[in-house]
Amino acid sequence: MSSRLLSATRRHTSTLRLVSTPRSRHCIPTPPSRAISTTTDSASASVAADKPPFFRRTASVTGRILLFTALGFIMAAAPAYESARTILSPPDDAASLTMYAPEDDDAKAKEDYINSHPLVASLRADPDMIESRPHMKIPETWRKHNLTGGTLMGPGKVTVPPFSWSERSGKSYVQISHVGTDLCGHEGIIHGGFLATMLDEGLARCSFPVLPFNVGMTAKLEINYKAPAMANQYLVLRATTVKAEGRKAWVEGHIETLPTEEGQQPTVLATASALFISPRQASVWTFLNADPQADSRHVLLTNLALTDHGKDLPSNMKQRTQARGEWGTGR
Repeated sequence: MSSRLLSATRRHTSTLRLVSTPRSRHCIPTPPSRAISTTTDSASASVAADKPPFFRRTASVTGRILLFTALGFIMAAAPAYESARTILSPPDDAASLTMYAPEDDDAKAKEDYINSHPLVASLRADPDMIESRPHMKIPETWRKHNLTGGTLMGPGKVTVPPFSWSERSGKSYVQISHVGTDLCGHEGIIHGGFLATMLDEGLARCSFPVLPFNVGMTAKLEINYKAPAMANQYLVLRATTVKAEGRKAWVEGHIETLPTEEGQQPTVLATASALFISPRQASVWTFLNADPQADSRHVLLTNLALTDHGKDLPSNMKQRTQARGEWGTGR
């Protein structure tokens, strides 16, 4: 028993000595933390060596930002660019005649009937008349917001884009269209306000060639209704410029039915007289004066007339206007 006790005591004493023995001054082991720190420093130096210079990183990030900004700007500006291109380079009269394709059989039937009518044949045979489809010149992105070129156009309304003939001198204007059943006030009768819109626009188009910069705004419009305009029929608008003086043009016109039989006399539905004035502000767009039939430009110039930009018309404008037709003095 005593021997066992002595043995256990010796073992315990050895263990205590091993734990409590002080470190030798001449043999200091390398601390673990030192080894870990050295390894970490080496890894950091390696990562730092792999990183590109600060200037290169900055240039790369800036380049990406500029690239994506430019792409976004191009995508956003593409529709505006197309509209501006159409405004500055609108389709000519001949091109406007090929830009419409009937949407259904009914529209095709109306289109074919107009094209085959004797009145159309006589207008096309007149060398002084210029044929076009003015509403097709309006940029497509604007057309859906245009009253006569978009809102009132389509099945049941103005079935096909109207055909128009304008005399080169601006003396006369003829327009043929078909009106459906969705433009009525009273049942089966076309609304008088729609006829007023037709007359306002048609008489204005008649005056464009004699006005400075081929644009005018309605100053006065008087309408007299003569007979009901029935729905689902063809209408003919006729206008004549009776006087042109400087920035002003006086026009008279009427809407009548399109004869369906040879020798049949048309019925006059409404008559009108109007005064159109070319805005002074339109002079800032003198370069647009090259095309008298540019209806998309007319829309832009009409909007410009509501601003305060521009100067008075050039002194030679009256001479240019009178050169377009000696009848402009009122005779």
